[in-house]
Amino acid sequence: MGHTSLEKIIALQRNPANIRNLCILAHVDHGKTTLADCLIASNGIISSRLAGKLRYLDSREDEQVRGITMKSSAISLHYSHGDQEFLLNLIDSPGHVDFSSEVSTAVRLCDGAIVVVDAVEGVCPQTQAVLRQAWLENIRPVLVINKIDRLIMELKLSSQEAYTHLQKILEQVNAVTGGLFTSKVLEERAEKEEEKEKERNMACGEHVHDWSAGLEEADDSQLYFSPDQGNVVFASAIDGWGFSIQQFAHIYSQKMGIKAAVLLKTLWGDFYLNAKAKKIMKGAQAKGKKPLFVQLVLDNIWSLYDAVVTRRDKEKVEKVVTSLGVKVMARESRHSDPKVLLSAICSQWLPLSQAVLSMVCEKLPSPLDMAAERVEKLMTVGARRFDSLPKQTQELKKAFLQCSSGENSPVIVFVSKMFAVDTKALPQNRQRPLTQEELAQRRELARQRHADRMAADQTESHKDLTHTGTVPQEGQPAGLSTAKMESLTLKDSKSEEEEEQKENFVAFARVYSGVVKKGQRVFVLGPKYDPTHGLRMLPESCSASDSVCEVPHLSCCSMESIYLLMGRELEELEEVPAGNILGVGGLQEWVLKSATLSTSPACPPFTPLNFEATPIVRVAIEPKHPSEMPKLVRGMRLLNQADPCAEVLIQETGEHVLVTAGEVHLQRCLDDLRERFAKIEISASKPIIPFRETVVRPPKVDMVNEEMGRQQKVAIIHQVKEEVSQGRSSDNLHVDPSGLVTLTTPNKLATVSIRAIPLPQEVTCLLESNSELIRTLEQVNMSLREGKSLDVSLGTLEAIAALKTQLESLLQGRKWRNTVEHIWAFGPRRYGPNILLNSVEGYQRPSVWQCLSRGDKVSEAGAQATVLRDLDNSIVSGFQLATLSGPMCEEPLMGVCFSVERWDIQSLALSQNQDSISPEDLAHQKVERRSETSPQAEGSAAGPGQARRRPETTTADCYGPVSGQLIAATKEACRHAFQAQPQRLMAAMYTCEIMATAEVLGRMYGVLGKREGRILHEEMKEGTDMFIIKAILPVAESFGFADEIRKKTSGLASPQLVFSHWEVISSDPYWVPTTEEEYLHFGEKADSANQALKYMNAVRRRKGLYVEEKIVEYAEKQRTLSKNK
Repeated sequence: MGHTSLEKIIALQRNPANIRNLCILAHVDHGKTTLADCLIASNGIISSRLAGKLRYLDSREDEQVRGITMKSSAISLHYSHGDQEFLLNLIDSPGHVDFSSEVSTAVRLCDGAIVVVDAVEGVCPQTQAVLRQAWLENIRPVLVINKIDRLIMELKLSSQEAYTHLQKILEQVNAVTGGLFTSKVLEERAEKEEEKEKERNMACGEHVHDWSAGLEEADDSQLYFSPDQGNVVFASAIDGWGFSIQQFAHIYSQKMGIKAAVLLKTLWGDFYLNAKAKKIMKGAQAKGKKPLFVQLVLDNIWSLYDAVVTRRDKEKVEKVVTSLGVKVMARESRHSDPKVLLSAICSQWLPLSQAVLSMVCEKLPSPLDMAAERVEKLMTVGARRFDSLPKQTQELKKAFLQCSSGENSPVIVFVSKMFAVDTKALPQNRQRPLTQEELAQRRELARQRHADRMAADQTESHKDLTHTGTVPQEGQPAGLSTAKMESLTLKDSKSEEEEEQKENFVAFARVYSGVVKKGQRVFVLGPKYDPTHGLRMLPESCSASDSVCEVPHLSCCSMESIYLLMGRELEELEEVPAGNILGVGGLQEWVLKSATLSTSPACPPFTPLNFEATPIVRVAIEPKHPSEMPKLVRGMRLLNQADPCAEVLIQETGEHVLVTAGEVHLQRCLDDLRERFAKIEISASKPIIPFRETVVRPPKVDMVNEEMGRQQKVAIIHQVKEEVSQGRSSDNLHVDPSGLVTLTTPNKLATVSIRAIPLPQEVTCLLESNSELIRTLEQVNMSLREGKSLDVSLGTLEAIAALKTQLESLLQGRKWRNTVEHIWAFGPRRYGPNILLNSVEGYQRPSVWQCLSRGDKVSEAGAQATVLRDLDNSIVSGFQLATLSGPMCEEPLMGVCFSVERWDIQSLALSQNQDSISPEDLAHQKVERRSETSPQAEGSAAGPGQARRRPETTTADCYGPVSGQLIAATKEACRHAFQAQPQRLMAAMYTCEIMATAEVLGRMYGVLGKREGRILHEEMKEGTDMFIIKAILPVAESFGFADEIRKKTSGLASPQLVFSHWEVISSDPYWVPTTEEEYLHFGEKADSANQALKYMNAVRRRKGLYVEEKIVEYAEKQRTLSKNK
């Protein structure tokens, strides 16, 4: 197929039924970009000989050097299938785990996906991740099993063994999709059962539910990959061939006289050909016969490889060429590399592009076939239900499903990411070919210039001869014109420099409804925009071109330019109808990373993208020359916009910190900053490794696994007491042997007693995974305290209730009785994995779960909330400060419960706390406070008079001296309570999946062992000599790990690191030998490496905190360094 013109693509864009938006997904190095090259070559954009070598969609230099894709890039292809013409918007995505955020941006814009699996490696970690991402976005996948040539050339499998191997790969892929499907069906089933139970009101007593019942009814016919369904292609992209069973069924139906439909059902499976009876029979495996797939398909491919590559049998090759009816050029047949001849034969016999693109056109949905479920999922943010959205918003669902491009259809566009484009690469600045007239004009100008120069030379020589004064007058105008020319060229160069400095951003987007036109004005909907408020505040039939009033999270902008994305190039368009992928220019001021654009304010913002990888690697960045700081700040702002996963922040210390997903991602971001965005020399710190601090239960055995006696425990408590007594606030501080810390404020007006208790690990994990929900709960509670009514969706309330019941089920036993009801706050930042517990006798404060109670209860809670609000807030603030930076190395706490067991405050405290209040009010306040502090009054509800007067005084209460001292006292008490328990550091951990051959296993284990890694399990991949090793590795030890493994194993093993969880480091950073056995084992100095202490001191050193370390390393031996004179 020849090169497709722009006019043809514009014409195809108007027919959404024949548009396919698809992305290529796979694990790293499984052949996505090579496959994309073969598809691009079919459109004549690149030569078919260069397919796989050019990697056309890898347009960055570092992508070409490293050989991996780092960003999603789109291209539009034209394909004729039968009598119909299709437009394919193809997006190639990265496979490396560090760039999985780019996969999310690609998947959101597509309706289907080509999942590529390596025939040797099979299903890898990232294959599972991309299948899950496709599942979450409700897009339909098709499968390409690539690199089948490796089964022949590397593994040297016979065609029968290869068939068995391919069956296993299909089973693995189907197992992943089956698992995702099962979990979804069971969730829906559970929801239905809950609804039924609510209807019954448990009238019929207990029922036994068969949870698997829903699976039998659910339709999974379209779910699995099977060659006979036409959604699997077998391919070798590097050799340029690929086929589906349909192609061979069509070929053999003509040769053998068997119906194509019969062959289609029997070519894959346990069927064989009975040559005598000329019938297809079942039971090939039982009878030891060759399956039909092996006999008719694989044997032919194996014999071709054998003739062309292995034996280089010219006679046989000629026979094959004539029997297949393909034309091979003399240059290809004489070529020294047999692969050239092979790809020449295969690309004509079994063209890969034809097999893949015909499967895409038949099996993947068009934009018109978008599922209603997917539309609802896109339009409902958070826990809101689609039914709860306004009427106008629900009506937009029709526009989505119809994918209408009518004049009155609302424009809805989703921008999944912003990408930076060099100003010179924009179509309006690109050098265009000159017309004949322009060439003639330029030729004439050049001639004129040459004649002028010759004339000037002649006058100069004449002047030398005659020495008269008349010639300079003739030369003057020429001098002036050259000066003008110089000034013009200088101006041009200046403007070019300015243009170079200005980085252009293009939005990577898709039109879901309406027609996008150049210069059109639209609303930009922020992620927190609520269409209910927007419709209430804006006048009816309001458009983006009107001057609208201020609506939160809503702004207007115009789409200055619209582009067709063609891989490395952009083509300018005037309009783009619904169902297409496009680039939008001029949005950099309005869109940071992703956004929803619409002409209707009723449109809700789309649900945020699902990112698989969390950014964890942070480095501090500074310019080499301090004067270039503004350039760095601007560069980091641009980088933040250009990368969907990178985060840029300024810490309290003033450091500019860059947070990335991994080492490769970090390197790419730093290169971009140096060469593209900041264009200055920068220096990056060593990676800032995050840790968490926690407390654990007192250990039962000591460091030499001896059981701890009573003496040992007394020694520990005695040691803590000594440490505490050395502190500066020893007069106001008392530490109980049980770990209860009592602290009095410096003015002796308030006393708090706090105990630190370790939370069970399951509770910590639950709080961490539900941080967004806890943040929502805190916002609801805050609005209730302020007396505002907040519309909370039913889904959110259900989620909060579920969280509460889960916490109750996990926090059981005598120690945790009624804990969940007495939760005071979560921290740090009010939504972290630590709990503040109200164990003060007689203090009944409103529960954090008050939003779950209805009607009168809520109003009662609101009245109660005003009782002790000022100082209540001080306790919470102190707790938040304490959990944000712990005593070990100022890192956040995790999994700690602080129980406030006593809280006394004297009535005098309020008089000092309120300077701005009149004496009458103060008298009232004193009486109120005295009554509140008595235990009997604390339990009773506040009177109406109190409730009226309190809000006037809270503003003064919050900022008085007592309040400040109480915050400090609570913070210190929390820190001391933490130190009274056995303290531990928590390290961030990566899960590490490595595929390696048997001969390099030992060296790989050596690298893992050296870096504190721990092997979880290893298994051998069936049919190969590859081992899959799953291990966990501390993030602190992971830098340079991938490079070291590749060096040690000669490139035969490469790891994939994904952030997994936080893990307690078992060793105590403050440990010193105390028993006789420990002295014998570790020596008096106990200077063996303590991993936790090493990490803790490294963090303290980085933060500028005091580090206790020996100045003299070897005291027993004098060491002098002689200076060379």
